[in-house]
Amino acid sequence: MPPLTRRAFTAAATAALAAAPSATAQAPNRPNIVYILSDDHRWDFFGAMGHPWLKGATPHMDRMAQSGAHFRNAFVTTSLCSPSRASILSGQMLFRHGVVNNSTDLPDRMPTFPQMLQRAGYRTGFLGKWHMGDQNSNPRPGFDHWVSFRGQGAYFDPLLNVNGKEEKRQGYMADILTEEARRFLQAGKDDPKPFMLYLSHKNVHGPFTPPPRHANRFRNLDIPYPETYPDTEANREGKPDWMLRQRNSWHGAGNALDAPGGFERMYRGYCESLLSVDESIGAVRAELERLGLAENTLLIYHSDNGYLHGEHGLIDKRVMYEESLRVPLLMEWPARLKQPRAVDAMTTTLDILPTLLDVAGLPGPKEMPGRSLLPWIDGQTPGEWRDDFVYCYYWEQEGPMTPTIFGLRTSQYSFITTKGVWDRHELYDIKADPLQKHNLIGKFRNGMNYGRMERYITDPALRTLYQKLDRRLDQQVKELGGTRLASYGAAR
Repeated sequence: MPPLTRRAFTAAATAALAAAPSATAQAPNRPNIVYILSDDHRWDFFGAMGHPWLKGATPHMDRMAQSGAHFRNAFVTTSLCSPSRASILSGQMLFRHGVVNNSTDLPDRMPTFPQMLQRAGYRTGFLGKWHMGDQNSNPRPGFDHWVSFRGQGAYFDPLLNVNGKEEKRQGYMADILTEEARRFLQAGKDDPKPFMLYLSHKNVHGPFTPPPRHANRFRNLDIPYPETYPDTEANREGKPDWMLRQRNSWHGAGNALDAPGGFERMYRGYCESLLSVDESIGAVRAELERLGLAENTLLIYHSDNGYLHGEHGLIDKRVMYEESLRVPLLMEWPARLKQPRAVDAMTTTLDILPTLLDVAGLPGPKEMPGRSLLPWIDGQTPGEWRDDFVYCYYWEQEGPMTPTIFGLRTSQYSFITTKGVWDRHELYDIKADPLQKHNLIGKFRNGMNYGRMERYITDPALRTLYQKLDRRLDQQVKELGGTRLASYGAAR
């Protein structure tokens, strides 16, 4: 069966939402859900992952990783804030939900898990950074309670939209949102409805600004520069020319987003501002426990994308390198998650929606590429699980140094293709080369490659691998409702 067009999919999904079970059809004692999302937090920057600065500094993330379910291979399908958040909400790739940059809003007609949970009788709340469609901060569909702000907002003394009315608040953004979360939980203590709270932090987005209590905490520590940071011949070998040029743009670690103090100050600020997110997790958990709600509440911590801190001489995200793709995904649920789970299965942002619907006992729409993670929480191993996923990023004016990227990440390989530039593609054996230093394609052809690149690969086994991955990527993109074109407009 040919893949649905985006218009046909939206119509089918909207019909599925209208037909979803209503509140009266649901069983009692459904679990509560608290979904905490941070911004730009990469997978290995907290204590339990061994970061040298953060050991002992992130006790609440560490507790979730060590006593809950830790999904150690969690990825995003687009490493950019708004498209990734839209994929989390809708369970769809960006060429289906249509949010391909940081200024497009998620269409109201696109079904989301808050809408589905709300229809099923959940009391729903959104607190924090929405970001999609940053022209306004008005309440979006699916939420009974709304606290947000325009675009990136401000770290201090923010202007908030509270259920449609703007209010000026004093203090630090993460602390304000955490207090709002407490109020939401307190308001539901005696409510017979289950609740879903979506707490979406501004942290740790740049400019990386901690509250005064955490400022300069790491000022005397040496920066752990990555192996691929230096601009050496070995670190340039096999890399596309467009990526090498990024070292001289605001994506380059030497420029560090043109931030005062450069890369070292940015790195310290990132780690220091992360501590407020950890404190927020702890405060929300403590409030659930105080109210007697923790036992039957699924608590999730997640991030919208990763972040490069000097790897390949770069900062920021967008590119399809591991530090940009991988994020923390941690879960606690005392009533059901009785023992620690370290899950190495490959998960993506597309799995959040089906997981939350499954937790609530709701069926998901038929055209849903993600899968529920509930079996892994229960300690079960599903029969077949994904062995690869598609990554897609579309060129945008705000970050013109990064071209359109279509890639395939498998359990062993990272296959990266670019559109709109005349340049080489990339292929890395992640198991043998986790730092992505050796582009297998680059070994066989210097200079720019384009078109039928396999013609230039002289090793028969590598040529066969290239062709296999390229066909698989094309097949997957089509099944997900997209086409491998440089322009999103041309792909609609």
